[in-house]
Amino acid sequence: MIKRPTNIYDQYHAHVYFDGSSVAAASSLCQKAGKLFAVKVGRVHQKPIGPHPCRSCQLAFDKTQFDQLIPWLENNRGDFTVLVHGLTGNDLQDHTEHASWLGKPVPLNLLIFGD
Repeated sequence: MIKRPTNIYDQYHAHVYFDGSSVAAASSLCQKAGKLFAVKVGRVHQKPIGPHPCRSCQLAFDKTQFDQLIPWLENNRGDFTVLVHGLTGNDLQDHTEHASWLGKPVPLNLLIFGD
């Protein structure tokens, strides 16, 4: 079963995953989320970065924004997969135990976190 986002952390990231043909749509989705919910919109990465296996754009937000942002993302993401994770200070746990998904999960590159 796909782990769904729940509001249990103080801070979060949501990473919208996209491909070369959907850069503009993904960027538009993230910019709209930024404007509607006052969340911080990161760079639109045109290549895999960190543990993310494909192109992505990060949204940074907190627990007070979660309950409005996450349902909106679910309803407006279209075919995009979105990784949502808490920020606890442990990057490996944040991208595994603390990770949840909108859409189909994709394998992350966890080797970057070392042992």
